[in-house]
Amino acid sequence: MESQIPRKPRILCLHGFRTSAEILKRQVLRWPAAVLDKLDLVFLDAPYPAQGKSGVERFFDPPYYEWFQATEDFTEYTNFEECLAFIEDNMMKSGPFDGFLGFSQGALLSAALPGMQRDGLALTRVPSIKFLIIISGAKFGGPKFAHHKLTSNAYSSPLECPSLHIIGETDFMKQESISLPEYFVDPFVINHPKGHTIPELDEKSTEVMLGFIERIQKTMATADEQIYLNAET
Repeated sequence: MESQIPRKPRILCLHGFRTSAEILKRQVLRWPAAVLDKLDLVFLDAPYPAQGKSGVERFFDPPYYEWFQATEDFTEYTNFEECLAFIEDNMMKSGPFDGFLGFSQGALLSAALPGMQRDGLALTRVPSIKFLIIISGAKFGGPKFAHHKLTSNAYSSPLECPSLHIIGETDFMKQESISLPEYFVDPFVINHPKGHTIPELDEKSTEVMLGFIERIQKTMATADEQIYLNAET
């Protein structure tokens, strides 16, 4: 297989609870051009209109969406399986995708996808997830969010899917975000001083992000080469 310029990772971006694809896009596009020029980002609105007040109404205009619904104590979920089907349908239409970027509710969901896909419980019609970028993340089965039946084994063994975790010092999700990387093999981590938000990337954070992109491009190249070799045989 001839040497090629590394292709841009194609990433499906999942926004936070009661926000939107446009809101996430506006925040992510503040990142340095040195990072954005290396990524092919696709922003998707969640399938359900917000069923209550949005926490971003003072800062961003509607419409707002949510991926699924939960009881107040996060022990039961509604429309979770429908949400997974919606994401897979969009991956079939607009893919193939290499990885996910998720923020808040989108991060909670994204982090569980590799384990569910490994177990044949989600995303069975699309290629394996090659990496994750998790912002203000958490895990099902942690202190705050109970498991859904489909996520009960998602973290049962270390996830070899390359991952980058962006953690805010004053984020109310900080403790969940700190514990999440423990379930991934060799995770990358960016810490920032702000709260529950998509931070701008300073020089140090940009270096970490570029290092992660270099790593996932190698992972993608290996996977692409295997597909090429399989096609030749």
